[in-house]
Amino acid sequence: MVAEVRRGVSMRAVASRFGTSLSVVQYWVQRAAGQRLDRVRWALPRGCRAPANRMSGKVEDRVLQIRKYLQEESALGEYGPQAIRREMLARRWKQVPSARTIARILERRGALDGRRRVRRPPPPRGWFLPEVAASQVELDSFDIIEDLVIQGGIDVNVLTGISLHGGLCAASPESQITAKFTVQALEGLWREFGLPGFAKFDNDTVFQGAHQFPDTFGRVTRMCLSLGVTPVFAPPRETGFQADIENFNRRWQTAVWQRFTFTDLKGTQQQSRLYINASRRKSQARIQDAPPRRAFPKDWRLNLQASLQGMVIFLRRTDAHGYANLLGHSLLAASDWTHRLVRAEVDLTGHEIRFYALRRRDPDHHRHLSTHQYQPPTKRFQE
Repeated sequence: MVAEVRRGVSMRAVASRFGTSLSVVQYWVQRAAGQRLDRVRWALPRGCRAPANRMSGKVEDRVLQIRKYLQEESALGEYGPQAIRREMLARRWKQVPSARTIARILERRGALDGRRRVRRPPPPRGWFLPEVAASQVELDSFDIIEDLVIQGGIDVNVLTGISLHGGLCAASPESQITAKFTVQALEGLWREFGLPGFAKFDNDTVFQGAHQFPDTFGRVTRMCLSLGVTPVFAPPRETGFQADIENFNRRWQTAVWQRFTFTDLKGTQQQSRLYINASRRKSQARIQDAPPRRAFPKDWRLNLQASLQGMVIFLRRTDAHGYANLLGHSLLAASDWTHRLVRAEVDLTGHEIRFYALRRRDPDHHRHLSTHQYQPPTKRFQE
């Protein structure tokens, strides 16, 4: 290229002929300026030049020496970047780098002994229930959005639900959410889509029953037991266990409640149905790939006076002595399992309560802790 330019060919013509850019031709012409072609050093220098503001090797060695001195002999016992800089200033050295530069020197020379946070993968969805974590059965979660008010003093409360694996959602706005209304809403949902293996709730009296009396199993719990669905009650004041339904609550409020101005409850119900239908269409493939649901029995009717059979699960955290509170009782899970999560399986058929240890770091291993005898209530349910 340089020879062609020296013969009088324009640089643009040379660049076009050799299939390169004009700047490349200009670079090599300038590099060979005033020299015979056989004496030009055509090879490019390897590597990059050291930055002009980089600390010299002597300064880096001094930083490491001071760090070692402070670590082994200083009375204060501090040997971080700030402490090293203070010592260098105290010795009145001419070239004293900033604390941030000292930190980079220590990192570059491998002199940092701090441990980085280990980020562990999250446990699988539904890890606290082995069958759900293995995607063998579905888990439906339910909650209540409370204290929404339409201008004019019209109260709105919303019973919400979503399945863990399929993302099948439901939302039923009503002026008041009662246990009877919840039973009707769950019956309609499950008749249409089938029964899950588990149904998860918080500890609201609408779902669990009255709290002032021990051994209380409410209307919703008895409905689940009569249908062979295991009710699961999340631990109070714990994060993560209600994340699926709380996330759906946020989405419903963003897409429905906060987008539109409603004048009555009927308008809220209509817009909620539109959103639920659209959400189900969006999640159609996921719903079909979810674990299969059992068919709802055609001749089922809720008998609140039937004897309690099946299982109820309570997720709880033990106290300082290893006791867990459920159904109005304080039961010993394990004296060596304090301030930890447990799964209490209330076996109403076998008349016993079994405690299992739960650990997010080891979600596949649920160690059996203890077993207690339990007599289910036989008194008549007050309707």
